[in-house]
Formats: sequence, structure tokens, C-alpha cells
Amino acid sequence: MTDEAWHERLGWAHGLIAEDPAVRVAALVRLAAARQAVGSAITEFNGALSQANRSGAPEPYREPAVREALTRWREARSRSLPEALWQGVTPDAYATWSGLPYALLFLEWELRHPQAWTCHAKAWGTKESVIRELARAELDGPGRAKLADFVELAVRRRYRCKDREYVRIARAVDSPDLRERLAHASGSADPWARTHAGYVLHLLEHPELANSRRTWTDWLARGR
Repeated sequence: MTDEAWHERLGWAHGLIAEDPAVRVAALVRLAAARQAVGSAITEFNGALSQANRSGAPEPYREPAVREALTRWREARSRSLPEALWQGVTPDAYATWSGLPYALLFLEWELRHPQAWTCHAKAWGTKESVIRELARAELDGPGRAKLADFVELAVRRRYRCKDREYVRIARAVDSPDLRERLAHASGSADPWARTHAGYVLHLLEHPELANSRRTWTDWLARGR
């Protein structure tokens, strides 16, 4: 899809991270409707495919009813999160992908409003894959700055599923500024911020180390 097509379908999603609670609520209502439409489209597609199989069609996926239902399902997915992000994008094209703003939005929403994200669009696998793609995308300018913000947001909160993947982002956008921010977080009064930021900083200082459970436990055992 083009930039314009993404905006037409998902421009409302920016409301999910708005400062105004009323705007966030309105965006959640839109998201609920969009996800309901995806569910209905899946049901329609499965019904059409089942009917084609029962009728003995030699190539069920080529049946007009199945193809039309599949088209409607894909269209519904393009208007919802996280479903719109489930399209194949090669790593080398990720930095210029028209869907990039919405991939970033999806992560920022989870970081800033984790409970709403969990209630309305929980998708740990999507979170993991988006983080990994962004770490490989070699973003620059505002995109790179936003990723650094994401790392800081992640280390300053209680650990959530797949947060360890943000080490990939930290290594991808490593800079004196990011290390300074992590050092400041590691001196926080919050125990989670101290531990998590200190660990990420340790891995930046030792790029030869894998971000593994053993590295984590060894670092803890040494008293950090």
C-alpha cells in the first residue's frame, strides 16, 4: 500500500497514543470495530472455503466465492492493528516501507499504554517480529531517535513479555546519548529501571556477549 492508503485505512490509530484520554477512547472504539470486521471476514472466508471443499471443487482457492472472501479478509486486515502489519516486508525494504509509521506506533502504544494494548490488541509474536525488523532496518533521523526513546521506555518499566528484544534495538542505535540515558536510568530509585538499564548498558559495553538467559544470570550473579 502507498503512504496515502495506509493513512486512509489507519490514520485514526494515532489516537491510540494521544495525550487526550477521550481521543484514545475514540481510537479504541475504532479498533474494536476494525478487529470485529476482521473476525467476520475470517468467518466468511472459512465458510466459503469449506463450501468449495464440500462441493468437490478441484482447486478450492480458485473458486470465485473463495477469492472474493479472501479479498474482503485482506481488506479488513489492512484496516486493523496488529493485522495490517502481517504482510511480508523484506528487511532491506523495512526502512522505506509505507507501513513503518504504524509499526512504530504499535510498539509505542504497548510501551506507553500497556494495559490497553493487552486488552485490545495483544500480539506478542508481532511485537517480537517488529522489534527484530526495526533493529535490522538501519533507520536514521527521527526514526532512529524514536527507537532510542523506546529503549529508555522499556528499561524504565517492569519487564513485559518480549522486552528483552529491545537489546537488539539498543545495539542498533547505540550512541553516547543512549548510553548516558541508560546510565541515568541505572541510577534510578526504581529497582526495575536500575536492573534492566544496567543490563542493557552492560551488553552495549560488551558487544561480544549474547543476549541470553545465561548472560543475564551471570551478570546478576556478579552483583551487576
